[in-house]
Amino acid sequence: MSNKDYDLFVIGAGSGGVRAARIAAGFGARVAIAEDRYMGGTCVNVGCVPKKLYVYASEFGKAFEDARGFGWDSSKPAFDWSTLRDNKKTEISRLNAIYRKLLAGANADIIDGRARLVDAHTVAVGDRQYSAEKILIATGGWPHIPEFPGSDLAITSNEVFDLEYFPERLVIVGGGYIAVEFAGIFNGLGARVTQLYRGPLFLRGFDPDIRAHAAREILKTGVDLRFEVNVESISRGRDGLDLQLTDGTQITADAVLYATGRVPHLDGLGLENVDIELTEFGTIAVDEHYRTSESSIFAVGDVIGGMELTPVALAEGMAFARRQFGDPAQEVDYDFIPTAVFCQPNIGTVGFTEEEARAKFGHIRLFKANFRPMKHTISGRDEQTFMKLIVDKASDRVVGVHMMGPDAGEIIQGIAIALRAGATKAVFDSTIGIHPTAAEEFVTMREPWTED
Repeated sequence: MSNKDYDLFVIGAGSGGVRAARIAAGFGARVAIAEDRYMGGTCVNVGCVPKKLYVYASEFGKAFEDARGFGWDSSKPAFDWSTLRDNKKTEISRLNAIYRKLLAGANADIIDGRARLVDAHTVAVGDRQYSAEKILIATGGWPHIPEFPGSDLAITSNEVFDLEYFPERLVIVGGGYIAVEFAGIFNGLGARVTQLYRGPLFLRGFDPDIRAHAAREILKTGVDLRFEVNVESISRGRDGLDLQLTDGTQITADAVLYATGRVPHLDGLGLENVDIELTEFGTIAVDEHYRTSESSIFAVGDVIGGMELTPVALAEGMAFARRQFGDPAQEVDYDFIPTAVFCQPNIGTVGFTEEEARAKFGHIRLFKANFRPMKHTISGRDEQTFMKLIVDKASDRVVGVHMMGPDAGEIIQGIAIALRAGATKAVFDSTIGIHPTAAEEFVTMREPWTED
């Protein structure tokens, strides 16, 4: 046993930190975990969980309209923002309590407060100091609003879930996951949504066909989608917030949501007291085992960059704890990590984009499908599902799968297993589909759209 207070002190009780604390404690380590704000981190409180609940809420409006074609003759009911907001708060409080219970059940000490590093083996929370053999930083990311005239009038994803009044006119600035998802949410709930993105096409990093298809489909839903434009200033006007845009136009809104990126949440952490190097992007530099340049201090999750996804932080937290306190061979495999964007319709993707596949494999085959979902043959909704397979021509291995359509996230989760197992196009072709489903299209695409 060490003469330190703890074998492991975790700073941040988000996905990665909680998982690391629980696994380490399960191996018999003496563990403490400190959190000053959200038990469960961004995902549980102002991220994945409330976002998905709000997505569900926003889809009901479309469902009421679609039902008419199926014989349900009823009017669309009114939406009450306060009911959704307050029910969400109740559910998040329940999850917060579960996280506390899980940590307590693993015999990890929970310390409420912002922890700061005193030295390589000491952490302070308030007026108390704690010594530890190892320290894990898992403080995640924080929304960032660039400075410009009136930037203090904008809100972030941290505040948008709990607005006192529903914004009938909402401007969203940004083109990543968060911006696209909230555009769909508030559009579906009945707001007039304008989404601004400074580049020529949003969802940078996704496959180009998915990006183009998403722009077409999202425009159909009624979102006022504007590319190559940004905000010059925001000011309070007689009828709301007045935005001056870089293309010379003006917009008036009830709220302006900035979703232009997140930065590592390192403020007040005491990094100046230890020898921890940061990358050029401001993230904590770590080696393959999540060790920083200070040998007793480690970091996982969004704070180290990489794929900023909850399941990735969970995997890193687990691998760290097992390697340090149990199985030294534990590593995270970052190949073929699936992800979803819960816009409307959904996007699901795993593996290489077309550009990445060409760069890595040279010769590839592409298979594409574009069709109207069966449901909308009767609902009458003008919505198209898009699917794409990318195949390495030399090995016949499927190396990329991309989809935009209903339940894309659910479908791609299963496809990801096949890609990690090394499935070839021949395996896809020999798999019998489930009929009638959209997913069966992935095993019935026979003729290449193109190959080189």
